[in-house]
Amino acid sequence: MDLNKTFWDNRYKTNDTRWDLGEISPPLKAYFDQLSNKNLSILIPGGGNSHEAEYLHYKGFKNVFVVDLSQTALQNLKTRVPSFLSSYLLQANFFDLDMTFDLIIEQTFFCAIDPKLRPAYATKAFEMLDIKGKLVGLLFDVPLNDTHPPFGGSETEYVEYFKPYFDTKIMEKAHNSIESRAGRELFFSIQKKNNSSISFK
Repeated sequence: MDLNKTFWDNRYKTNDTRWDLGEISPPLKAYFDQLSNKNLSILIPGGGNSHEAEYLHYKGFKNVFVVDLSQTALQNLKTRVPSFLSSYLLQANFFDLDMTFDLIIEQTFFCAIDPKLRPAYATKAFEMLDIKGKLVGLLFDVPLNDTHPPFGGSETEYVEYFKPYFDTKIMEKAHNSIESRAGRELFFSIQKKNNSSISFK
């Protein structure tokens, strides 16, 4: 699978973005609404059109970064939200970033990467989070495709990727998914373990 910059940019150029809800995902909206610290540094990897970033921006969060391979997707966000700082829109590969954050938001990125990269995703998220940082978001809790995104999975599988690096606070069926995803999503919140307890193999 060659899920490269050209592949993803063409999807946005042709509006072949069936994963895009056109609005913020309700479980993430509910999570954001209970956050009080507007100075949190937040990363949304593979953010695409990033309705989540738009929502956070208008809620007054000051340090929201979006990384995506597609320049078209990032420009779509900038067009909708002209006041969103261009320097916070990162056209790059998530795995190449050298930055740290308080919070990483997962919304349809994990299911878009080659499943072989899932262990590397867990490691990279751990490395990019500050002490007590969290990875929060949604994961598909159903088997989907084998040869192209979106790729599904199960709670049992996901726990194995994350447990070396994170303490699980929440991982449960989302109760407020949109109708088309009802019963098919896990909402999760996991917190970075203390560095001293991690042994990279």
